[in-house]
Amino acid sequence: QVQLVESGGGLVQPGGSLRLSCAASGFTFSSYVMSWYRQAPGKERELVASIASSAGGSTNYADSVKDRFTISRDNAKNTVYLQMNSLKPEDTAVYYCNAASVFVAGRHYWGQGTQVTVSS
Repeated sequence: QVQLVESGGGLVQPGGSLRLSCAASGFTFSSYVMSWYRQAPGKERELVASIASSAGGSTNYADSVKDRFTISRDNAKNTVYLQMNSLKPEDTAVYYCNAASVFVAGRHYWGQGTQVTVSS
């Protein structure tokens, strides 16, 4: 049974930090590109960051989070992380973990999401 379980969301003041985690199970983690998406109220879901399948793989970031967010993965723990620094109110959203197979086109898995609220 495939599972992606996000954790680490919460309420933080502007300028603060949070670290999101996504624990994966039920599939070969190291064969999947892992990504974080977010969806704010009334807006479409958008890609925040992604990391290639291999350990130390290449990363990609949305312009709005470059130099503030860092995505990383631990293939031994089947976990992907999103370190979020210098948070802004516009970062408020539900953050979703996504796994995309590098071998099977169109095979994607989603987590249930975790709420991040940036407010004073």
